[in-house]
Amino acid sequence: MRVQSLTLAAACAALLAPTTSPAAHARFTAQPVAWREGDVSAADLLAKVRGCTPVSRGRYRSDEGAPATIPVCGTRDAVFWKADLDIDCDGRAGPRCNRRTDPLFSSLTAYQQSDGRHLSAERLPYIVVPAVSRIWNHRDHGVRGGSVAAVVYRDRVQYAVVGDIGPRGIIGEASYATARGLGISPDPRRGGTPSGVTYIVFKDSQVKPIEDHAAAVAAGQRLARLFVRGG
Repeated sequence: MRVQSLTLAAACAALLAPTTSPAAHARFTAQPVAWREGDVSAADLLAKVRGCTPVSRGRYRSDEGAPATIPVCGTRDAVFWKADLDIDCDGRAGPRCNRRTDPLFSSLTAYQQSDGRHLSAERLPYIVVPAVSRIWNHRDHGVRGGSVAAVVYRDRVQYAVVGDIGPRGIIGEASYATARGLGISPDPRRGGTPSGVTYIVFKDSQVKPIEDHAAAVAAGQRLARLFVRGG
């Protein structure tokens, strides 16, 4: 790891029921999908976040030593920020995310799967939120482990969950699987992109179990439609 409106609330409540069928568990291993210009396009989402009403008390850095220029912005139904994308390869080790491929590798993630294991950055699209600080407390804005996010890069939208917590003063990080789905190099040493990524997190949403990516996609599409159509 690197150093509501009533309509939307009702939609979120419907997403809290856990998925327990064998077929649903089989979906957890599916490869992440980046939705290119689907029924809610990247352009539609970006049009809703052109302006910024800051909800953070200060600004974040994109990397250690970079200037603090990135605010967290808010709307009635979501919070968002525009930043770089650093690769988070933490969690369960695999062929692409391990101590050999990533010198900063950690076997831990802030949130765990329903079976108690840490998340797999290789398989699960997730984003990283900064640790609670005087700059911003994500919990005060309905953001927690499993919250649903739409990550936008160029003409692609990758639905993901909040899966890890990063440093207090840095923002702009997502899992190997998120980067791969967006067409960004996921290499933990040399991958990522220095700018152009928009992270939109829908308030008071949550996928249970957190590892059910198919549920995150379904929830993300539904919440994105409400977000785009909202005032």
